[in-house]
Amino acid sequence: MKASRVTELLNAFDGKRVLVVGDVMLDEYVWGTVNRISPEAPVMVVEVNGDSDFRPGGAANVVHNLQALGAPASLIGVVGDDSHGKRLKRQLAEAGVDVDGVIVDKSRPTSRKTRIIAHNQQVVRVDHEKTQEVSPAVARRLLDRLQSQISKCDAILYSDYNKGVITSDFVSRGVAVARGKGLIVTSNPKPMNIVRFKGVSVVTLNQTEAQAIVGGSLSSEEQVRSAGLKLVEELSADAVVITRGSAGLCVCEREGKVTFIPATPIEVYDVAGAGDTVISCLTLALTGGADFVEAAILANWAAGAVVTKVGVSTVTRQEIVQMAIRS
Repeated sequence: MKASRVTELLNAFDGKRVLVVGDVMLDEYVWGTVNRISPEAPVMVVEVNGDSDFRPGGAANVVHNLQALGAPASLIGVVGDDSHGKRLKRQLAEAGVDVDGVIVDKSRPTSRKTRIIAHNQQVVRVDHEKTQEVSPAVARRLLDRLQSQISKCDAILYSDYNKGVITSDFVSRGVAVARGKGLIVTSNPKPMNIVRFKGVSVVTLNQTEAQAIVGGSLSSEEQVRSAGLKLVEELSADAVVITRGSAGLCVCEREGKVTFIPATPIEVYDVAGAGDTVISCLTLALTGGADFVEAAILANWAAGAVVTKVGVSTVTRQEIVQMAIRS
């Protein structure tokens, strides 16, 4: 892609508002060092250095990525009636995110992932969450929030972490409303929920997720091509994007066009949250007039930049430009 086109597409992010719907989480990082093995069990003893670091995670990280790329965003999701939910909403609101759609559900805790990091390596992760589907009453409240905000956005992005917010009825009704208004609808679903996203504009999956859905190996480009086109047809989607780690991305479109985009050689430190970066950049690019391949190229560069950072992180437009120069 020419440099002028990259600049044009990135500048088109200005003023585009994306409504993110999904499973919000709080990511907690505990940083420390390891100097010995515990006498109680064959495990490392992590000596904690300072206070924990809290960052938006899950669908909240998607919003954080959109904000970092210079686009306003709104969020619809669920937190618990606890200090972690209050912290998460406060962090997002202070960053300029519209959190009016974040509902407090007293029957469940705020999803929180605690990662213990020593010497820039994750030692263990502890999850605090309840993954049962939200109640019908909560689902109706979520749909009401979506319908009240849909007229203010350019795209809807479903961020599914299989934590109970993305119920089948909630998705189908939301997609029908959005597509009826001509909006772009993107999603990064978990394999067990894939059928819920029939009719969306674009679905993004990593290769392992795509393999779990279609069955069999996806070790060759031909197998990836076949799986992607099959998913496009089954989901009635405009396109399916399969991320392939160091092999880059594959874009499969409804008309049968398949494009493989190579990754930029970089040193990978942490892939956590890379999928959030991909779907965020891809969605923004589509709202700004990019075609599917152009959007995937920008998303590929964004992912390349984010995996060079430790922990769930975001990227800026300038970092995407820097990755484009390296490619």
